Amino acid sequence: MPVKLSMRTQPPPMQNLVPALGIYVSIPFCRAKCSYCNFASGVYGADRMAAYVKKLTAQIREAPERVAASGVRLPKSVDSVYFGGGTPSLLYVNQLEGILQAIREVFSFDAAAEITLECAPGQLSEEMLHAMPRLGFNRVSLGVQSFVDHEASAVGRTHTRAITLNDIDRLRAAGIDDINVDLIAGLPHQTRQSWRESLAQAISTGIPHLSVYMLDVDEDSRLGREIIAGGTRYGVGMVPNEQAIADMYTEALEQFGTAGIAQYEISNFARAGHRSRHNLKYWIRQPYLGFGLDAHSFVPTSAGEAIRVATTDDLTAYLDPNGVNNKRETITPVSPAEALEEAWFLGLRLNDGVSLAEITREFGESAIAAYQPILNEAQQQGLMEYDERRARLTQQGRLFANDVFQRFLGVVDSKETVASPIQEQGVFA
Repeated sequence: MPVKLSMRTQPPPMQNLVPALGIYVSIPFCRAKCSYCNFASGVYGADRMAAYVKKLTAQIREAPERVAASGVRLPKSVDSVYFGGGTPSLLYVNQLEGILQAIREVFSFDAAAEITLECAPGQLSEEMLHAMPRLGFNRVSLGVQSFVDHEASAVGRTHTRAITLNDIDRLRAAGIDDINVDLIAGLPHQTRQSWRESLAQAISTGIPHLSVYMLDVDEDSRLGREIIAGGTRYGVGMVPNEQAIADMYTEALEQFGTAGIAQYEISNFARAGHRSRHNLKYWIRQPYLGFGLDAHSFVPTSAGEAIRVATTDDLTAYLDPNGVNNKRETITPVSPAEALEEAWFLGLRLNDGVSLAEITREFGESAIAAYQPILNEAQQQGLMEYDERRARLTQQGRLFANDVFQRFLGVVDSKETVASPIQEQGVFA
């Protein structure tokens, strides 16, 4: 039976409390589609890319008008911009410049704003490389996945270890030192020994940020569908089992920790001063806007609560000039009860965990009491530790994070939702 909470539904005025805005820009174009990829991205011609950029920049420029009509309160200041995909570096320089110009027309960039561009090793042209600092990019995320050539090749990556290391050198020579490398534990043909090889190579580069993801098995990727169907394509028979993948993840924690690259979120590790400012917004529920295909937004409303906006993952629908807003986006009001759930399971992704004082300040004393049985049980099982100040997952808890997060859903009464004109019209379509 859900617990009824006496929560504050009208928090204090948010002036001077709302942090700077983060902006995510989706560029869903790739040179080749990797077998493990479950994102809304694909291989398209230059005409589609040009049409997309035109639609995207128009969407950005229309944001103030739509925001004003919907009652959403946004800070004007932006301290992080993240171009993700896909492979955003495949755009022409003038296309990236046009997108950034549209953002600058609408928002004000902080002097020290973090501006990230995702790149695929071996696909970073000299023209793009030299233009990036001029455009304001000061951080790059490289989708390496593996430093072992035959593992990368098996899932459709076209780079080699040598190409990746050369690109890191090129980025540094261009003045971009804030670099992230993505690695995946559980690729076909991966072994404990080859995984150690990737970890050692990543550490030896001296890059300040690393992300480690355990292979997703779902129907949104070709590899995932093949595994679910019990097929044999894409090296399915050579995919490590769940225990082996968990062991690889644990080994990454140990190796990175020894090297001074501290874990700060389930999948993210950084040297001192190099945590991803943009990604942190997702986990601590700071406002962000997403523009483009399959992009997501989280914004406060004039009612003192929030909405989440999800853009369609259908490129044809996104580009359709006659499309109706409700076919291009989904708008979901976040009730007080849902906001409390999010504060728990998003905050618990962070190694710092959840501040009980912050939960109490925002939702009231009863917000802790309602979850006390869950906290007690998870602590007894070795999945969580907590005291009067904070609750956080243990290392074992991070391996079973999804199971722990599920326990925080449906605990409180969530019958009431926010009534807002936002539900009747598009915000960023």
